[in-house]
Amino acid sequence: MHGTRDSGPITAADLVPGDELLFVPLGGCGEIGMNLNLYGTAGKWLMVDLGVTFGDDSTPGIDVIMPDPAFIEAATDDLAGLVLTHAHEDHIGAVPHLWERLKCPLYATSFTASILRRKLREAGLEMRAPITEIPLSGKFDVGPFSLELITLTHSIPEPNAVVIRTSHGTVLHTGDWKFDPDPLVGSTTDKAALRKLGDEDVLAMVCDSTNVFTQGESGSEGELRKSLTELVSRYTKGRVAAACFASNVARLETMARVAEANGRHAALIGRSLWNFYEASKENGYLTDIPPFLTEHDVGRLPPEKIFLICTGSQGEPRAAMARIASLTHPRVQLGDGDVTIFSSRIIPGNEKSIARLQNQLVRLGVEVVTEKDHFIHVSGHPARDELTHMYEMVRPRMVVPVHGELRHLREQAKLAKACQIPEAPEVVNGQALRLAPGSPHIVAEVTSGRLVLDGNRLIDIDSSMVRARRRMILDGTAAVTVVIDAKGYLVADPVISAPGIIADEGDDKLVADLVWAVTVAVENLPVSERRKDAPVHEAARLALRRTLVAQRGHKPVTQVHVVRI
Repeated sequence: MHGTRDSGPITAADLVPGDELLFVPLGGCGEIGMNLNLYGTAGKWLMVDLGVTFGDDSTPGIDVIMPDPAFIEAATDDLAGLVLTHAHEDHIGAVPHLWERLKCPLYATSFTASILRRKLREAGLEMRAPITEIPLSGKFDVGPFSLELITLTHSIPEPNAVVIRTSHGTVLHTGDWKFDPDPLVGSTTDKAALRKLGDEDVLAMVCDSTNVFTQGESGSEGELRKSLTELVSRYTKGRVAAACFASNVARLETMARVAEANGRHAALIGRSLWNFYEASKENGYLTDIPPFLTEHDVGRLPPEKIFLICTGSQGEPRAAMARIASLTHPRVQLGDGDVTIFSSRIIPGNEKSIARLQNQLVRLGVEVVTEKDHFIHVSGHPARDELTHMYEMVRPRMVVPVHGELRHLREQAKLAKACQIPEAPEVVNGQALRLAPGSPHIVAEVTSGRLVLDGNRLIDIDSSMVRARRRMILDGTAAVTVVIDAKGYLVADPVISAPGIIADEGDDKLVADLVWAVTVAVENLPVSERRKDAPVHEAARLALRRTLVAQRGHKPVTQVHVVRI
């Protein structure tokens, strides 16, 4: 055993996989998003995916969050490579931010490589970070791992399950997937390969849990296209806008066909949409649809001829739809008589931002259509019947639920056992699970956490700066400047500033009380203490904070400036 729960977090320098097979998730296990998975055997590690999630009201000023790779960063010489299952942000988005810390080979199919190269180019890493393109259904070796890709279906081209063959058995890492008989873009799931794999006595299937609470199947993009075409036909006047994920390439084609069927011209509004469109064409996708218009073109057409495809379905404040709703987009407007269709699922945690965006649109006179109103979205993740079907084909000895919150992981473990899967161990970020030999069990707690992108730097999500920012949002800030002469006497009244707590008008008494409290606190110090900055600083801070708590109920982030003259 490498360590126990009582040993404290450890790194890959301490946890060297020997004659065994380990699975260590650092992201995406106990949460949806920012996937980072590690497999270890024979002294080497294989990473599968390296993604991000996005900030919300609990992370003010933070747009991007990613797993902390400190565990594997401690032994990068033993990291044989990083395999990317598909091109969604929660699977590849952290690569340009963290590759410098890892410096490992990258493996991806052509479409994913096209998207990743764009990201690496923006980060100045395109010529330094090696990407090995793997063909669909390709086989290749990375260190002691013999790998094979199996084509699945998802909401993006070229999603792959990764078959990981080792001396201790075979693992199927599913990535994101669903079964769709009519995906419209890309191939259907290679069920023949899955059945063939099932004949090999699969040790473990590490499996997507996102939609485990959804009964039946996730639905087909082909059926959705019919529904959207009918919906848009109801609107003969005004603009129609659709908010969707930029990476949902099948949905881009669907929207193009829906617009065409209803005599409208589709325009892409948002840079990420154009990135995915161009990458799709480079790889032979979206080549037979009418060309998309740009945001510069839409003002030249009558409203009833316009179909806008916009970024920002999750209420992201800098995305196109949010800028349109706030009337800050320079070229695109929506108003009375227009309609917006939200053709995407709500990612947990984004409910407030989406509701805020939709209310802004309604305030402009825009009709908002969601999945509660009409059949306008199908998920890219497997519902319960699809999970059961996958179990039947692969027949693993154990199922390890990933890509879900704790409740999703627990529910898939229950479903797997109900389907006669012998083992369904539950693991969360930072736990090392030994898959073989012997029965699966947790062997160590490892270093894990989250990093946030603050401007152009990465910092720990639990850093004092982030904690202070949260407190400032909730309780505001307060500052006092104290001017003292060489003998330790105040030469002027303390100057108080507390934006967000003290009003510009009507709070004169509060300001006077704060000035008095700080003055008394400083003057009550012995003269010898007043000649030192630290005691003056602490006395002023406590007086300011206690008075604000008593009179306003706030516990602000408090700063003191001591000026000596």
